[in-house]
Amino acid sequence: MKSTEAEYQEIIQYCQDLFTKKNKDYGTSWRILRLPSITDQIFIKAKRIRSIQEKGTQKVEDDISDEFIGIINYCVMALIQIAQRDSEAQINTDGLTNLYNAQVEEVKELLFNKNHDYDEAWRHMRVSSMTDIILMKLLRIKQIEDNEGVTIVSEGVKAGYQDMINYSVFCLIQSNGLQTN
Repeated sequence: MKSTEAEYQEIIQYCQDLFTKKNKDYGTSWRILRLPSITDQIFIKAKRIRSIQEKGTQKVEDDISDEFIGIINYCVMALIQIAQRDSEAQINTDGLTNLYNAQVEEVKELLFNKNHDYDEAWRHMRVSSMTDIILMKLLRIKQIEDNEGVTIVSEGVKAGYQDMINYSVFCLIQSNGLQTN
């Protein structure tokens, strides 16, 4: 069995490669999106995953693992948007790679800190439960966005995006849904 770090790195590398290729196709057109628009894109992906899990069938053959990959990359986009506030400027490939790496390194550190404290409890969770947690985090983020970012005692949207990346990675590991070999 691979280590969590190796599994995490393999998945993130695959996601980043796809992200970079899409950037070459589309540029950084996503920079025009406001955070609530990115949140809604993630919500659509998570709802599709849950719908397929509940129905047990799907009519569009796009694999569920692709949706988790999309959640990861849209969350990274959101984190980049947070870090690059008030700018819709296009980002060159090298700059984008650096920003992507900075975000996933911070998320990876969070994962390993939590993973230490929770003793890899996620390995005993169901993918469907983690999907529900992703949806709950999205609803929390939407509420914070509706409150114009103001919270009283809660973590902000950044923590929610980071957690969704990690839960999506866990889902991909649990379901063996990513074949990068």
